Formats: sequence, structure tokens, C-alpha cells
Amino acid sequence: MGLNLLYSNDQRGKYPPSWYAATARELEPFAPLRGEVKADVCVIGAGYTGLSAALHLAEAGMRVVLVEAHRVGFGASGRNGGQLGSGQRVTQDDLETMVGDPDAEKLWHLGEDAKALVKDLIARHGIDCELKPGVAWTATDVGDARHLVEYAEHLDARYGYQYLEVLDQAGCQALCPSPVYKGGILDHDAAHLHPLNFALGLARAARGAGVQIYENTQVHHVEEHQPAVVRTDKGRVVADHVVFACNGYMGGLNRKVAARVMPINNFIAATEPLGAEAERVLTRDVAVADSYFVVNYFRLSADKRLLFGGGESYGYRFPSDVAALVRKPMSQIFPHLRDVRIDYAWGGTLAITMKRLPYLARVAPNILSASGYSGHGVGTATHAGQLMALAIRGETDGFETMARLPVGPFPGGPTFRSPLLALAMSWYAMRDRLGV
Repeated sequence: MGLNLLYSNDQRGKYPPSWYAATARELEPFAPLRGEVKADVCVIGAGYTGLSAALHLAEAGMRVVLVEAHRVGFGASGRNGGQLGSGQRVTQDDLETMVGDPDAEKLWHLGEDAKALVKDLIARHGIDCELKPGVAWTATDVGDARHLVEYAEHLDARYGYQYLEVLDQAGCQALCPSPVYKGGILDHDAAHLHPLNFALGLARAARGAGVQIYENTQVHHVEEHQPAVVRTDKGRVVADHVVFACNGYMGGLNRKVAARVMPINNFIAATEPLGAEAERVLTRDVAVADSYFVVNYFRLSADKRLLFGGGESYGYRFPSDVAALVRKPMSQIFPHLRDVRIDYAWGGTLAITMKRLPYLARVAPNILSASGYSGHGVGTATHAGQLMALAIRGETDGFETMARLPVGPFPGGPTFRSPLLALAMSWYAMRDRLGV
């Protein structure tokens, strides 16, 4: 399951030293798998995708085994910016061009279903993850600000989406007093949450529904038979169906998926509590994502820390000083915080596709996969798990709509795709710095 990525930056079976881990609602470890177990479905990976798939399958009465190489929510699901966005990762006007109006409309409604699903799961299972409404998109130049206004008008006219508050430059400054931003839109139906506590809550719900969860259980090989055989460190699972929910940790388990879904690293820092200075960051309890190509995203924690995400890398190893890496864009957005103390800094491995569209696929008659959420995973990954659960039960419409997305392989293959992407991203980062 991608040995280098699984263990190159993290200790086996331990959450990274993040603010999320420090404030997690702890869940007792699950034992590793030993020996053979049989199931209707074996789910590989206990992030949002796998937890959602397992939960929905178990609630439908199926015998489900869920295996995870580290801990529940260990990967991107427990480390991300915690933003639950509307629609898909790609904007609707771009989707209309890419896939045509009928499928674009279906994708919009699927994206809204994803957002509603997360909110429903939190409510239905009593998950304590600090869910709060509001995500702002902020523009770094006047042209971006104008496009956001036009986009808000488009969503209202075409899709009847009326939750967007348009922010002119003064309104944007009143919300987020950064000298960088020229305007934006505030999505009141989007939300933000504590991502690790959401994952742990899903795990509790899955356990309660009867899912057999095994942690510290790395999958080495999947035999594509009927039934399939999932081979792990010290055991195996024999199952009628298999779900790949590995995202950036897919490694060599399936070449078709690995060719289209590429792991990248992203980084977050948590400052010391800012106290009254928090008003100079955000005046409302919302999250923000900006219009730079290499996106900056941030929000305030309950104890008034700035949780700021920025910077990417494309090799196996995280940089030696994550705090210094994140401090650079954070100081650009908030110059007055240039010397603020950083109490936590961590990296995480997510996965992207060429067009920033998720990759859902039936990779064998009884094997489904979903990954490549490209930074939009809180909703999309959770929903993808549900869509795979429905597809296994014969309800395939939503899954097939997502599977039709034009997700091609990266150029260069496994050897050259990372250097090529790093070169392209360096170009876009330079454009961001120059304001081009």
C-alpha cells in the first residue's frame, strides 16, 4: 500500500503531532488483523472514503471488514483544512465546458448531496467535530474578484443557489483584514469542522453498525478473483467485493488507479492562541480559501489559533522545517503575524488528478475504487464511500456519473510525473508571486 509514503514521514500507528491530534476525541486502538477472516466486503483504508463505505454497507446488513495500515483517520482525512465546500473541486462553469450541461448539472447536485451527507452523518451519529457554517473564497486581484461575482450570479441563475454573499473589497476587508484580498464571496451553506474528530466519529458509528475494523494492518496485495483475497502483514481477508479507499497511499496496489491519481504533500501550521489579535485575521467564525493557484486556506480554532495551510511538495519526504515553509505564505497574507509563535506544524499526503476531478472506477468486476479528491475531500470522499456502497448493492447511477469524469493518466508515468508536476507548479507559484 505504498510503503514509502506510509512510513517515510510518520511513525507506524501514531498520529502526527498536529493540533488536530492534540485536541482529538481519542478512540481506543483497534487490533491488527491476524489470520483469515471472511466478509461480504473488504474496505482498504480508514479515511473518510473507507469509513463512509463501511458504515453504509454495514447499515445495509452486509458483513464488512475495514483494514487500515496506521490508525483510523491517519492520512489526509485527519490532517486537512477542514473545509466542507459546495459543488465539486472544479467550478461549475468549467465543468459545463468539460462535460456538457447535463452532466455538469448532475455533478452539481451530487456535490450538494455530498455536503448534505456530511451534515446528516454528524447530526445522526452525534459526532462532536465543531461543525460551523461559512467558507469564503477571496480574490487576490481585481479580475479574480470580478469573476467571483459573476460566478455567484451564475450559480444563482443556473442552479438556484442562493447562499452566496458577495463581498466587495471593503466587505472582504471587514471579514478578513489582509492587505492581499480585493473581494470575494462567502458561502453560507459551506462549512468547516475538526477533520480528525469527524473521522473518529465515523469510526465510532461504523463500529456500532458492526464493521470489523483492523488497524496497523498493511495490505500488500489483492488477488482479483471471485471471491477476492486481500493479503495483509499477518493475515488475509476473503471477500466478495473490495473497496480501494487509499487515496494518496495507493502505491502499487492497482496500476490503473496509480497512473491517474498522484500523491502530493500539503502543510498546515497552528499558531499560538492570538487572543484579541484574532480580530485582525477573521472577524467572523468562517473558513477562507483564496484564489492563488497554490491555494492558501485558513480559519480560527476554538481557542483562537490561526490554522493556516499553504505550500506543497511532490517527493516522498516532507521538508525538515514545516513551520518555516508555512510561515512564508502566512506572512504574506498576514504581515503582522510574521513573528508569531507556531505551536504545531504538520504535513499530510493527499492525492490529485490531472484535471482536479475525483477518480471513481470499477477496476475489476468486484473491485471499486475512489480517490484523487484534489483538496475537496471532506465532502467528496465521504460521498464517494456512500456511492460505492450503493453501487455494490446495485444502485449505480451516482457512481457511474462520477466514473464518467474525464480523468486521464499523468504524463511521464511513475518515474517522471513528479518532476513534471513540480516544474508546472513552480511556474504557477511564480505567476502567483508576480500577480500574473
